[in-house]
Amino acid sequence: MAVAHGGAGGGRPGVIPLLPDEPRHVRAGEELPLERLEAYLRASLPGVAGPVSAQQFPGGYSNLTYLVRAGDREWVLRRPPVGAAVRGGHDMLREYRLLSRLAPVYPKAPRPVAACEDASVLGAPFYLMERVRGVILRRTTPPDDTLDVRALSQSLVDTLVELHAVDVEAAGLTDLGRPEGYAKRQVQGWISRWEASRGEAVPGIDATAAWLAGQSWPAARPAIVHNDFKYDNVVLDPSDLSHVVAVLDWEMATLGDPLLDLGTSLAYWVDPDDPERWRRDALIDLTARTGSLSRAEVAERWASRLGRPLDALVAAYVFGVFKVAVIVQQIYARYQRGLTTDPRFAELGAVVVSCGETAQAAVAHGRIDRLG
Repeated sequence: MAVAHGGAGGGRPGVIPLLPDEPRHVRAGEELPLERLEAYLRASLPGVAGPVSAQQFPGGYSNLTYLVRAGDREWVLRRPPVGAAVRGGHDMLREYRLLSRLAPVYPKAPRPVAACEDASVLGAPFYLMERVRGVILRRTTPPDDTLDVRALSQSLVDTLVELHAVDVEAAGLTDLGRPEGYAKRQVQGWISRWEASRGEAVPGIDATAAWLAGQSWPAARPAIVHNDFKYDNVVLDPSDLSHVVAVLDWEMATLGDPLLDLGTSLAYWVDPDDPERWRRDALIDLTARTGSLSRAEVAERWASRLGRPLDALVAAYVFGVFKVAVIVQQIYARYQRGLTTDPRFAELGAVVVSCGETAQAAVAHGRIDRLG
């Protein structure tokens, strides 16, 4: 889920001031061993002068993200959450390698600086990247009169289109993943993750897993896929909130079918006429505001700009909602096992149920909109 690069409180409830995203105090149990980190920085980067300090970006539910300072220099540090297996979405070294090759051909990818595979430094592998300053819109968002919601929604879609339009062969990125059979492997993989993390029975998710397992997926021209592309994973220009300056959270990026990437993005997109529970559980409310592109309009804009078909759009959307449910369940399971005490995680079980209801509504109606 989302993390922050680099705002903070005040204002009336439900509204954040339009300030750059800033770090805060490090949460208990997630502190960094600063002496060992300073030794690593001095040995790995030229001209580093201590002392080293660290703050934590408060957003995000998955990998941990910090602002590290040494003198007048600063970097963003990413590491896996405490207690997580270091593979897949928590493989920091893979994320570093991907960004190293992607940043030169996709300017909205942050530039990585250094990576450390020695777990004795922080307790897990980690990497450092440049800090991108700007505004990140989270669940609480600015009032309507400060934001051109339609222009912003169009910009978000166009940023995803730019990623999917990268020529992977010309950029030498064909080895970033295995695109053949990608959709089927994704479905099987996320069903396996559900089985491994499930707690109480969630009939809607179980039914969705069975439905997805029976789908066939048309062959697609491979593209770089982000796999968690949404509002709180992009950084906006403070002087023009309709302009995306950077895309964050590349932990699940690979080479595959971009329609599934669109489906994942649509899973975070809430229409004004969606069921009340789904609107209540939305991670961010911007998409339901008057003027925003609807889910159907997002899909149409994406397809028209890329020249891609939408034949399997419903299946891609259902897959996206299912994947969100599994990610949330994995985080909730860590909370239930006591591996994190972050109070935000206590209510995530209800979000999993809501995902199941929404996915089943899409299956029953055979569309991605008008699900109420």
